[in-house]
Amino acid sequence: MRRSSWTPSIVPSDDQTVYLVADDFGPIGRAWRETDLETADLETVIQEMLAGEYSNPIRVAAFNTSEHWSEDVSEDIAREIQRRCDLQLTDVPSHLQAFVDRHIGADRRQLTLRLV
Repeated sequence: MRRSSWTPSIVPSDDQTVYLVADDFGPIGRAWRETDLETADLETVIQEMLAGEYSNPIRVAAFNTSEHWSEDVSEDIAREIQRRCDLQLTDVPSHLQAFVDRHIGADRRQLTLRLV
């Protein structure tokens, strides 16, 4: 019987950008969070971060195997979280404040003025 050297791939097969969140679990360490392929899109990751699905996010990485690239998108995600909170006239949730400050800095945030 002839053996094949082909092994199945664990990477997505369609042209899709996948977003993964690295989370800090304190004394037990840091890890890339497991996620379903269908929910690894940008909007779902941002919504889950705002909803508190990640205890202490430290980094967000995006990759697209079809296009052969990967990138740290933490600053972009932090800016989008800050923008959404500004539009809703709410503070950044406490579980995300360190993430936002780490990636865009407390002094570099663009503040939205509230009209009264």
